[in-house]
Amino acid sequence: MIGRLKQFPKFLKEVKEELKKVNWSTRQELFSAAVIVVVVAATLTTYIFFIDMGLSKLVQVLLN
Repeated sequence: MIGRLKQFPKFLKEVKEELKKVNWSTRQELFSAAVIVVVVAATLTTYIFFIDMGLSKLVQVLLN
């Protein structure tokens, strides 16, 4: 346990060095990606909604 506590400052230093190497996205890239995610989520939600409604109607017709 004591050995791990002694290594913690070294770990933090290494984390800081690795974060300097990260290629951070620009604001425009993040905005574009967010728009794509929202559009795809809305499209899939609509698609699944209509499939569910159709299958519900089909089951109602078959059961009546």
